[in-house]
Amino acid sequence: MSRTRTALLAAMALVAGATGTAFAVDPGGIGTAAVPCTVDYMVQNQWNTGFTAAVTITNNSAAKSSWSLKWSYAGNQKVTSGWNAKISQSGADVTVANESYNAQLATGGSVSFGFQGSYSGSNAIPATFTLDGVTCNVDSGGPGGPTDPPDPGGPANRVNNPYDGAKVYVNPEWSAKAAAEPGGSRVSNQPTGVWLDRIAAINGAGGKMGLRAHLDEALRQKGSGELVVQLVIYNLPGRDCAALASNGELKPDEIGRYKTEYIDPIKAILADSKYSSLRIVTTVEIDSLPNLVTNTGSRPTATPTCDVMKANGNYIKGVGYALNKLGDVPNVYNYVDAGHHGWIGWDDNFAPSATLFKEAATAEGATVNDVHGFITNTANYSALKEDHFSISDNVAGKSVRESKWVDWNRYVDELSFAQAFRNQLVSVGFNSGIGMLIDTSRNGWGGANRPTGPGAQTSVDTYVDGGRYDRRINPGNWCNQSGAGLGERPKASPAAGIDAYVWMKPPGESDGASKAIPNDEGKGFDEMCDPAYKGNPRNGNNPSGALPDAPLSGQWFSAQFRQLMQNAYPPLS
Repeated sequence: MSRTRTALLAAMALVAGATGTAFAVDPGGIGTAAVPCTVDYMVQNQWNTGFTAAVTITNNSAAKSSWSLKWSYAGNQKVTSGWNAKISQSGADVTVANESYNAQLATGGSVSFGFQGSYSGSNAIPATFTLDGVTCNVDSGGPGGPTDPPDPGGPANRVNNPYDGAKVYVNPEWSAKAAAEPGGSRVSNQPTGVWLDRIAAINGAGGKMGLRAHLDEALRQKGSGELVVQLVIYNLPGRDCAALASNGELKPDEIGRYKTEYIDPIKAILADSKYSSLRIVTTVEIDSLPNLVTNTGSRPTATPTCDVMKANGNYIKGVGYALNKLGDVPNVYNYVDAGHHGWIGWDDNFAPSATLFKEAATAEGATVNDVHGFITNTANYSALKEDHFSISDNVAGKSVRESKWVDWNRYVDELSFAQAFRNQLVSVGFNSGIGMLIDTSRNGWGGANRPTGPGAQTSVDTYVDGGRYDRRINPGNWCNQSGAGLGERPKASPAAGIDAYVWMKPPGESDGASKAIPNDEGKGFDEMCDPAYKGNPRNGNNPSGALPDAPLSGQWFSAQFRQLMQNAYPPLS
């Protein structure tokens, strides 16, 4: 239950007359301009040990280039984390100062911030607020505490699986592009992820919808039921250190900008009580943490930029900060990217990745409670389930693991990997209730080339290659793959330990350009997106398997979308 108290300072201006007698002047007679500032302090959500609050300051005096708000609690409330401002507390006294991006406070202007706190007993709203030493308003306070029922979706009341019993947001921008393609109306009503891949995307870049616009549309789609909104948090400094096509705008050392210009503004929007009825699922920083395991150090797959990001710790810090801040919003469900089976399924990657994910989930104030689950195969092509061979098969005296395709991996598909990796994550300290998501947007591998049975048993390679659904040249190939198809349609609770199959990568959006294209988004040219490229150690020095004539990552790629529909499995009707 939300509670708010806002009262103008009774502006009881004490005026001393000649006799020395003081009397009160009603501010109604002098206008609200006489009130230097007002503060709206609203308890958005409250449960038996904690609460979240939103605070809005309105400045009615001279414009300010910086500001500081103070108040004191009458009870034992403690601010545990905050967003959109710098908040400190000494005893009962709280001090809030501006961030660099919201320091300017014009006459008549407002600024908002929020925080999460703990309490026991009552949770009375502070009686007095001062802005730069000047009293703003007096709030009469009010009863609080455990007599207030907790809000549905509060931290203690997140549902086990946000997808259960809920619709999922259909991005109208993606839907329109899909519907415009021949036959695209067959899938244009499917839910896809909204990618916040640069700071400008928060407010809308290049004429596209911003975060608030998406959330407002989600409220419209929601109606009276439950609805999940899927957001991809994707703007780390030094982003995607092993794949130039998805490099980002922030330099490797710009962790400060990531925090204050990217994560903090996103949190401020998500924490708006207007959106508290939505179930907001975040996919946190795809392709980041696995790179620190597989593409650093003395490994042949190492890249200098990944070594830099491991040394400066900014992937760990950035993911931890995002989990901490976004996890404070009661209706946000954080899912951390966990690569895919063709990346971390090998023995020397599997356990170390889980350990590293635990390190990130406990960095920058985050805890494992800020992680609702993990997502695999994001924007990738690994088959959901290989039916015609298994890791335990032996052919011509050799294990399937010895085939060139499997190459000693312990897993042959995403479902078996996701379920096993979930157990590994729990073993290193993540909550036993975590769920997995699998991105099935482009892993269907249907069409005329889909095998109907196992390959010939003349060798382990003919057996595996003849029976595998995944038709890539190598499981390390990731850019605009030729022959790929739409996979399983999004659905909730499809298998044990799996919260949902999702289309987090919107089908038809390019993975990267086939050639260098100048742009202002920080996106480079990666040779893995060039159909003529012969490969590197990360794909076993094989051809890239990429489609030709692709645009920049994230841009619409009509030829790819048509291929995905043609090769969809299950087939489109």
